[in-house]
Amino acid sequence: MKGSGEPSAANRDSWPGLLGHAIARVGESDTAEVLGSGDVHVLGTPRLIALMEAATIEALRGVLPAGETTVGTAINVVHRRPTPVGAEVVASARVTSVDGKKIHFEVSADHVLPTGERVEGIGRGTVTRAVVSREDFAG
Repeated sequence: MKGSGEPSAANRDSWPGLLGHAIARVGESDTAEVLGSGDVHVLGTPRLIALMEAATIEALRGVLPAGETTVGTAINVVHRRPTPVGAEVVASARVTSVDGKKIHFEVSADHVLPTGERVEGIGRGTVTRAVVSREDFAG
């Protein structure tokens, strides 16, 4: 059971500040060429956004009540730097506010090249998710 100072489903006001991360190594199937979002052999923006969304889901792990989940409703992301195949991407998400069933996040991503060099700020933006009944989406 969560303590009174920890985020809980019953107290959505306690969710701002929750953090989540998602990590993936860029493979051939993650490139803009393969995803159809461009003709360059680097991380495609759709894959970057998917990783950022995964980080938002991680931020909420353990605080949603049984039977509830979230769905993405708005995304605004700037993809600022290319990421080569083989690099590791680290996406981060932080809950900034909760408005009823809407949860707002700041998202960002960095990458680490195979040489070990870390490049910060390859992408950033905002994501909004809505709390929904899992049952409503089962059919």
